[in-house]
Amino acid sequence: MAASSSSSSSLKFTVRRCQPQLVPPAIPTPQEVKPLSDIDDQDGLRFHIPFIQIYGKRASMAEKDPVQVIRQALSQTLVFYYPFAGRLTEGPHRKLMVDCTGEGAMFIEADADVTLDQFGDSLQPPFPCFHELLYVPAPQQITDTPLLIVQVTRLRCGGFILAFCFNHTMCDGAGLSQFMRTWTEMARCATKPSIPPVWCRELLMARHPPRITCNHREYEHVPDTVNGAVTSNQHDMVLRSFFFGPSQIATIRGLVPPHLQHCTTFDLITACFWRCRTKALQIEADEDVRMMVIVNARARLNPPLPVGYYGNAIAYPATVTTAGKLCENPFGYAVNLINKVKGEVTEEYVHSVADLLVSKGRCSFTAVRSFIVSDLRRFSFREIDFGWGKALYGGIAKAGAGAFPAVIYLTSHENANGEEGVVIPIWLPAEAMERFEHELCDMLRN
Repeated sequence: MAASSSSSSSLKFTVRRCQPQLVPPAIPTPQEVKPLSDIDDQDGLRFHIPFIQIYGKRASMAEKDPVQVIRQALSQTLVFYYPFAGRLTEGPHRKLMVDCTGEGAMFIEADADVTLDQFGDSLQPPFPCFHELLYVPAPQQITDTPLLIVQVTRLRCGGFILAFCFNHTMCDGAGLSQFMRTWTEMARCATKPSIPPVWCRELLMARHPPRITCNHREYEHVPDTVNGAVTSNQHDMVLRSFFFGPSQIATIRGLVPPHLQHCTTFDLITACFWRCRTKALQIEADEDVRMMVIVNARARLNPPLPVGYYGNAIAYPATVTTAGKLCENPFGYAVNLINKVKGEVTEEYVHSVADLLVSKGRCSFTAVRSFIVSDLRRFSFREIDFGWGKALYGGIAKAGAGAFPAVIYLTSHENANGEEGVVIPIWLPAEAMERFEHELCDMLRN
């Protein structure tokens, strides 16, 4: 089965890190306080999210040091994205604001005694010795902490690893992709970004007075039962990645009835993972399970958000069913639920979310028997080129979101055989992971 997990996790190596430095913007930037939007500062986004970009050696760049190139380009990028050089502060009613102090991003230069060949075929999560490649602050530590933490680790073979984490209240996947694009443009001697960043967070503030007009099952309060959250076995959690190429997608598409053949690869993979995971966790048949789908709402607003808006413009509508219905119905049942829920996000829905968050104290999403999926494929993190060509792996560094493990991300990836597809990392308790692999194998054998 090509849904393979990483083989390199047994690899051990040593990383020599220099003292962290602050990289401020290259020239003085405005000193001001900028409130985040009411979508940005919800509880569920108050954490640093880790990404990793892995690059091979390039003969034409032999004279260049990736550490210097990336650090200098970061300093120039922060001139345009200067809020990233500031720090979060919390005002009345837990409102988050960016104090644009110009202090800078945290930057760590490092060297590792390992070559890319030693990583083997599986340049995908879980990455060996990941804690050596990046420092990720604890989720509760978000004020007075750098909003962006970067480590560039040179490898013995001439390649390097750029690992970084950023505070999710500052931007979503689309915003990050835009920031990264500017960063690479600066590395390649541009003087200004091709897409100028736009702040305008007032566009996604709650209305006065707030009015919750839509049903938001993603924020329902659900009492926890014995097997509610995966958190009970969190000490025993295992991270694995699964690769879906064209043949795996074709196999699961074959399980869908004719009237759902128009469904997307996203619908298929999401439904497949939701179902296999629910079976693997052995959730009681009459218990509710919920799947939340992250939707980029930029184009659903009228007028659309300005080009260059890099704040969070996402909603995550939830579809809810019982574990019994999800697992016992034909596969098309799950696909249909996913396909339908994506369409719920309208302009009114997004404003209703902002109003709900302000009314309910910026609450978090429902964590009990919940599963969240985010599609990062269209942001092409692999295409991010600082001068050393495309990344061998580019994207999210692991599954989960802060302290909540049940989030998966779809990242475009080329496997060891040169097949284009999608890689999906997932956290599960060790025993459930074995059952999950078994369920997945069963579906892919069909």
